[in-house]
Formats: sequence, C-alpha cells, structure tokens
Amino acid sequence: MLPPAGLPRTLAFQSAVYAVGNGTFLTGSVVFFTLYVGLTPVQIGLGFSFAGLLGLVGSLPLGHLADRIGGKRAWVIGALAGAGGFACYPLATNFWSFLVVLSVTTVAEMLANGGRMVYTAAAIPAEARVRIMAFSRAYLNVGFTIGSGLGAAALALDSKVGLAALVLANAIGMIANAVVVARMPEATVPISPAEKRPSPWGVLRDHPYTSMSVLFAVVIAVNGMIFGELIPLWAVTMTDIPKPALGALFALNTVLAVLLQVRATRGADSLPGAVRLIRWAGLATAAACPIAALSGATHGWATIAVLALAVILVTAAELWGSAAQWYVQTEVPPAAQRGAYMGANRSVSGVATMVGPAALTFLAIRTGGWGWWVIASLFVAAAVAIRPVMAWVARTPRNGATREPAAIT
Repeated sequence: MLPPAGLPRTLAFQSAVYAVGNGTFLTGSVVFFTLYVGLTPVQIGLGFSFAGLLGLVGSLPLGHLADRIGGKRAWVIGALAGAGGFACYPLATNFWSFLVVLSVTTVAEMLANGGRMVYTAAAIPAEARVRIMAFSRAYLNVGFTIGSGLGAAALALDSKVGLAALVLANAIGMIANAVVVARMPEATVPISPAEKRPSPWGVLRDHPYTSMSVLFAVVIAVNGMIFGELIPLWAVTMTDIPKPALGALFALNTVLAVLLQVRATRGADSLPGAVRLIRWAGLATAAACPIAALSGATHGWATIAVLALAVILVTAAELWGSAAQWYVQTEVPPAAQRGAYMGANRSVSGVATMVGPAALTFLAIRTGGWGWWVIASLFVAAAVAIRPVMAWVARTPRNGATREPAAIT
C-alpha cells in the first residue's frame, strides 16, 4: 500500500491531493450548476457535450504542447489554470459565462494530464513506470473517496455558501497540487536536434497505433461507461435492488481499485504482457454483460449478489486495462512525442465517450436485456483483435522510440 520512498511516494501523494479537491467538487457539481448558477439540465448537458468536443479536438495539440515545453511545466501551468477556472465558477451567472469557465477548466485539465504523463515517463525508470502509475491511481481513488465525503458535507449545508465551498475547495486543491508538482525534481528526455520539433499530426499517420487506440477505447472507455452509467441505470430501472445497495456496489469498486491496482500490473512490463492484460480485460467485461442481464430476472439478495459479481468483473477489467494502457503510452511512442501520442489516444476515446452512452443505453435498456449480449460480443471481438493489432504495432518502426517493443509471436 505504501509506494517506494522518494519521487514515487510524492507522485502518489500528489494524486491524493488532486483527487480530494476534485472529488469534493464532482460530488455536488450538478447541484452547484443547477442551484447556484441557475442552469437547466439541458444547458448543463450542452455544456458538457461541448467540453467533450474540446477534448476530442484539443487532446492531440495540447499533448504536443506538453512535449514541447516539458511535462513538469505543462503540468504546473495546467493545474494553476484549472485552479483559476474553478475559482471563477461562483462568478458565472448564465449559460455563456458557464461555458467560458468550463472551456478553461477543460483545456487546463487536458494540458495537466498531458504534462503528468510526459513527466512521469521521463522521471521514472522504464522498469518501474507502470507500477508507480498504479500506486498513483490507487491513491487517486483514496483521494476521491475522501473528497466525496467532504462534498456530501458541503451539500448538507443546503446553502449557497456550501455550494461555493465545493468549487473553491477544488481550486485550493489544484493550487496545492501545483505546489507539489513544482517541487518535484526536473526530468527531461534527451532528444537530438532533429527530433525537437516533430509534427503532432504525424501521429495520426501511425495507423497501427491508431487501430490499437480504437481497441483500447472499447476495452477501457466503454468499460468505464458500463460501470459508471449503464449498470446503475439498469439496476434502478430493471432490477429490484435497494438503492443503498447500489451505493455499496460503487464502494466495492473503489475498495478493489485501491487494494488491487498495483497487483494488477504484474506482467505489464512488456508488449506481450500488455496484450495478455488487455485481452483479460476484454473477456472479463464480456463475461460481466450477461451476468448483469441476469440480474433482471432475480430477486432480493440474489440480485445484489449477481450485480456484485458483474461489478467485480468490470473492476478487474478496469485494473488490467489501465495497466496495459500505461505501458503502451510510455513505451511504444518516441520519447519526444509521448504527449502527442497520448493525446491521439484520448481523442479516439473521446469519440467512444460521445457515442457510447446513448448506444449502450439503447442496447441494454430499450431491448429489455438481450442487447447485453451484443455489448458482450463487442468486447470479445476486441479481445480477439488485440493480438494481431499489437503485433502490427510492434513491427512498425517509430523514429526516436526509446526502445523497440518486444515482438509478439
């Protein structure tokens, strides 16, 4: 549970600091936008759809910017810009001012995320990167849990002061986050002069990597939608599970993520190992789909048990998929373009995020349950396709790559 001393422990602490503030805000964000700013649900939905569009088009250039100015600098700038954006939220009085502030915080978050990945890959030795990222993710979940409790306490005040405290707590957390990051040691990747100004758009011509990103978007991004949106909606509308038990299922996911994320990275130190983990992730989610569908025909404790099993499988897929993704994001791209490659990966995931919720809801809910099998087949197809696609990635040369990925036979 305790990361190695030094920079790994600082990175984990930073993740917890960030997540406490962010978790505080996320707990009551919809209430804040509705009651404090005075937005309608449609306006909130439009705003976040626009933020999704910004993520779709902005991830690649902002990742490239992180490559250019350095991971640590991009991370600090993104954190401070995000703090400024959240501090301005209480000043938003209509839809357009909300949209401006939301755009600032979205762009800041993308820049900070790109900087974090670029810095971590440069500062941590290759053999320890995935494990250290797993510690950071585990502490991120701890921070979100604490932040959720603080957010619930702020909502209990049932006042504008409590709602303003939600966003200001996040702004303060981001400033503290920036201070922690600024005190981290410098870390840069030695790059020859010919590699200092690579075009970010060349990443889009890396068709093997783009194809791999599509499969990762299915196995990871769509998996996240199944847990965060589809299973709760299915449970509330199609099963007899008590609402408090639904909260316990979310807690189960958090506990498993904190306890098992580091252990789930075993084997994620090579491209063949990453292939194995992402295949396990796809098959685990595929198995969870018909199990979730079964809960529509059970009653009482059986329903809770069936949904708990589905959550365990989806959580295992999340942990394995994350470990595999961390490896390919840091080891496959050239060192000078890690941010741009990660941005391209996020852009592909953004397409899935925009299309996925409506499609998944239709397949699972509107069909009465048999659509779960269609969703499962999508994950089986991704699990089958990942091996040949990753072999294509492995045999495709990339100028400036830190090391050649191991061949997949």
